[in-house]
Amino acid sequence: MPRGIKADPAAISVGMPRAGLAIVLFAAAVLLPACASIAPPASKLPVAAPVGQTAALGALTARLAERDRALTSMRTAAIMSYTAPDRHAKARENITVSRPASLRVEAMSPFGVALIVATHGGELEIFEPSKNKLIRAAATAETLDRFVQIPMAPADAVTLLLGIAPDSEPIAARAPAAVTAENIDATSDATMTIGAWPAADGTMRELGFVDGNLAMVRRRNLVGAIVYEVRYRDYHDIGGVMFPYVVEADFPLAHSHLTFNYDRPIVNGQIPASVFDLTPPGAASGR
Repeated sequence: MPRGIKADPAAISVGMPRAGLAIVLFAAAVLLPACASIAPPASKLPVAAPVGQTAALGALTARLAERDRALTSMRTAAIMSYTAPDRHAKARENITVSRPASLRVEAMSPFGVALIVATHGGELEIFEPSKNKLIRAAATAETLDRFVQIPMAPADAVTLLLGIAPDSEPIAARAPAAVTAENIDATSDATMTIGAWPAADGTMRELGFVDGNLAMVRRRNLVGAIVYEVRYRDYHDIGGVMFPYVVEADFPLAHSHLTFNYDRPIVNGQIPASVFDLTPPGAASGR
């Protein structure tokens, strides 16, 4: 990145006029009108299940927690599709993530890198190579929603992209409050087994499994409405770790939908912290 980089502190204010940056991470390619808002498939709250089903689910969550501990980082090329009520976008991206909360996404154009977005150390940075401009903001769920249309804190966004379940270790240590079965989708008779675990704040975490693999992560708010739902499929064995090549996320409150199709991901490679810092050495830090 050139040393002559320009920082734009005004652009990170709450009333930022540059609406085009609202989806800069995932919409660097084509913007088209969307036909309708996207909502996740209808679902029912899990109900109490027989002890045998609870024990079987306990074995699945224990294996999931072990897998999640083994996943620390990922690099991959990907095709991203984004849909919201007023727009649709599809772009080729290079994605790098490292736990607990470091993220870098390069949105590509036919002429090279169109935009880079990164989070590290509680900060979000956006770099536009064509304008040699760097914008900074706090890396929070609010700013990620504003800039990249993912209404999640950075750590949750990293878990989404890594294909792991939030809080899988404490979940594995507890029996589910309820277990049920649900069709994988509206066109299939195949089902997934779903467990529900209440959180300390009164919200609900739900995990769904198909063929022993994590197929769904769902979070409900205090009134039972779905905050987000993430689906995982097309699992491959990468060095002994089962990893999904397709990730789909629905955010009903934001009326948005994301799909990532990964291309030969590399997991658990060494990634230096400098990858997530877009500021060139010696450059002034502006906000």
